[in-house]
Amino acid sequence: MSDQQLALFPNQPQQPQDMTRQTPLSASLELFADALRMEGKSEHTVKAFIGDLMLLGEHTGRDTPIGVYTTEMLNDFLRWMEFERGVPCSRKTYARRVTSVKVFFKWLHTLEILPVDPAKPLLQRSGPAPLSEALTPQQIEDCIQAARQMVRGDEPDTRPEFIFRLLVETGIKKSETARLTRADVDLSNRQRPVLIVRHDVKNIYKERRIEFGQALLRAYEAYLAQYQPTRQVFTCTTRNLEYILTDIGVSAGVPFKLSFENLRWTMGVCDWRAGMSEDAIREKMGLSRPSWHETSGKIKQLLERQLREEKRF
Repeated sequence: MSDQQLALFPNQPQQPQDMTRQTPLSASLELFADALRMEGKSEHTVKAFIGDLMLLGEHTGRDTPIGVYTTEMLNDFLRWMEFERGVPCSRKTYARRVTSVKVFFKWLHTLEILPVDPAKPLLQRSGPAPLSEALTPQQIEDCIQAARQMVRGDEPDTRPEFIFRLLVETGIKKSETARLTRADVDLSNRQRPVLIVRHDVKNIYKERRIEFGQALLRAYEAYLAQYQPTRQVFTCTTRNLEYILTDIGVSAGVPFKLSFENLRWTMGVCDWRAGMSEDAIREKMGLSRPSWHETSGKIKQLLERQLREEKRF
């Protein structure tokens, strides 16, 4: 890093000993690159590793302090990268990104900046990604009933049914759910309400419109009446929404943990089962054609698995 760059960023650590647990991820990357070069890594490898860590910063925030990262956060990043980012990720690329994260946090731990290496438990994987889970039609009904039984104080809580229906019907991602505002719900035609999903500027799709049904509309309006959000639809964190999904699944007896990810797969399977065209499902999920190739194959496998199980009973 040049002297001019250092002048622009006076808090930029100039050597590894200057770093602490509060150092932002972005401020540590140049020093990590220098360490890789000192180990004899090629410039190609250095650029690849730094690019992988910048992708981590894209997901968590580039100013996230390095001491904040946990194993759970890193696993969440890997899930996002593989299933939710909407960009194809080959097995080779996935393996390299796991390696990049592991090498980076091992370096910080070796320097005694971090007391524990959060990347050490990450599993390196070869071969295709394991098939996710998707709810069957009966499990969806069981979850809706379970959500309706959940309470807020002495009153029925409308948020569990709303978030569950929202994810199962629209398949939006966790990041998209967090950004959702009341202005993104178009009720100008109440017979055909529309959810407007706005993407960040780097996405090939800037916006997509998803029509939804009357049951979700009723759940949304009940939620608005109870929680009265002003701008953001959800006033709690996505972590709290994940806890709600987990509780719904446990109450409904679902044999796997409910998540944004498997409810997105559930939407794909339901729409495929209902006869929606592949292009319509792809556009609804906001996926490019290259990434849809792998996603569509997994949706088919999930549906075939469900149909086999239904025949058994």
